[in-house]
Amino acid sequence: MRNTAQTSTHIDGHAGQQAVAAMLSFGTDVMFTLNGAHIWPFYEAARDQGMQVVDTRHEQTATFAAEAYAKLTRRPGLAALTAGPGITNGVSAVTSAWFNGSPLVVLGGRAPALRWGSGSLQEFDHVPVMRPITKSSATVNDAASAGAMVHAAATFSLTAHRGPTFLDFPLDTFGPSAGDFPNTDQRPVAVPDAGKVAELAALIASAERPAFIVGSDVYWDGAWEELAAAATNLRVPCFFNGLGRGVLPADHELAFLRTRALLKGRADLVVVLGTPLDFRLGFGRFGNAQVAHVVDAENQRAQHVQVPTVVGDSTLVLRGLADYSGSRSDHESWINELRAAEENGRAADAVLLTADASPIKPSRIYGELGKRLARNAVVICDGGDFASYAGKFVEVFEPGCWLDTGPYGCLGNGPGYAIAARVVRPSSQIVLLLGDGAAGFSLMDVDSMVRHKLPVVMIVGNNGLWGLEKHPMQAIYGWDIACDLQPSLRYDDVVKALGGAGETVSDPAQIGPALDRAFAAGVPYMVNVLTDPTDIYPRTSNLG
Repeated sequence: MRNTAQTSTHIDGHAGQQAVAAMLSFGTDVMFTLNGAHIWPFYEAARDQGMQVVDTRHEQTATFAAEAYAKLTRRPGLAALTAGPGITNGVSAVTSAWFNGSPLVVLGGRAPALRWGSGSLQEFDHVPVMRPITKSSATVNDAASAGAMVHAAATFSLTAHRGPTFLDFPLDTFGPSAGDFPNTDQRPVAVPDAGKVAELAALIASAERPAFIVGSDVYWDGAWEELAAAATNLRVPCFFNGLGRGVLPADHELAFLRTRALLKGRADLVVVLGTPLDFRLGFGRFGNAQVAHVVDAENQRAQHVQVPTVVGDSTLVLRGLADYSGSRSDHESWINELRAAEENGRAADAVLLTADASPIKPSRIYGELGKRLARNAVVICDGGDFASYAGKFVEVFEPGCWLDTGPYGCLGNGPGYAIAARVVRPSSQIVLLLGDGAAGFSLMDVDSMVRHKLPVVMIVGNNGLWGLEKHPMQAIYGWDIACDLQPSLRYDDVVKALGGAGETVSDPAQIGPALDRAFAAGVPYMVNVLTDPTDIYPRTSNLG
């Protein structure tokens, strides 16, 4: 490997060597995969160039892990998937990354081009399948262009609005070759219209009861300091969505968790920063409040509602808001109103978090967990109602410490996310919260955690049913079907059988000691908590 010019890198090596070198140039140093002969050249390249390879038991887990790597590092995640079913097994995880706006690069194997149409093993054209759920999808047909194409794919994945990209490699592109790729950052920065930013700042300043809803794009843009400066300058309370959780510490004076209902009843301006106006946000309707939207790309403009919209990098938009020096309304009474409501909510939560009811209420689990979480703990959600309780009770203090499924709602993400989290943050607490339904999707990948020596604390809220479906079906139809799971199933025994450890808890007094043992175990540890099947999460809508 040698530099031929200041702006390019030359690789004397096959297409796999070029691909891995191109990914390493972005700082991507881990490949998540499941072994298949079509992609062995990627493994050879990783071995030669010092890239870590983490293999899983299912390609969906590998792809989720690659997405979590991106979420945790703000670099492109890399999944290498073998041809045919290897790639189609990753489709749901790629789709999640598409909905989440996560910069993910998927490199796939492909049957040889010279025999195409002859019926080679796993001969399948992946590109049309991947095209609707990626920013770009293509086949590398020229070995000399492999590095450049991978570099372009990674660059595009990082370019706002971020998202997954896909390339597959026919087996016959892996012969002797050489190629070049750029070694400069070619990403364009979306510079917002200064006049639009000034108008937004004036709108916020003139409002009596403004609020920010802070979404994932603020995190992806690395704009947490700018957010703090803008919120402090304009005195705007902040609420959070997705990876926006933690960009302002939960104990910041302008951070709120428990008073979101007041946005519909009391706010007169809601500024949504870097997240879609989708079902999670009432499709952009907050009672009588005016809504403004800040997005990172033109294609993120809401099409179903007409609201003032600023397009641009969150860092630059928030920096402009932080620089506002005009007059503004006094927002302190609004902030004090929210703070009082927040403290009242905290007091009400304390009753739930300490409840000694039997069967165990899910809230009690979070009461015990909250006492034990470090400020830099990474909390991962994989489930329905049990994960929703996490969103209600878990406070997040640092950026990149909250990983949920996102708006696509695909379960099974948890083990993959946890694998990546432990790889990326070896000294942090890694906590995986699983519904018992979600546990059925990918718990076998505890084997991957064990093999790679990746200790994770796993907690299952085990109510023996699909609560997100059962309770609404009962409310709507008066009956339910296909909603029940095996009661009191020993998920901890599954983890033990795979080489981890764990225990089942049915007494609320034993939750805390069990968590202490889990954090001290040094191996993947399952705390399987039997919870009240009649407990209903207080949601207003399932499908938006």
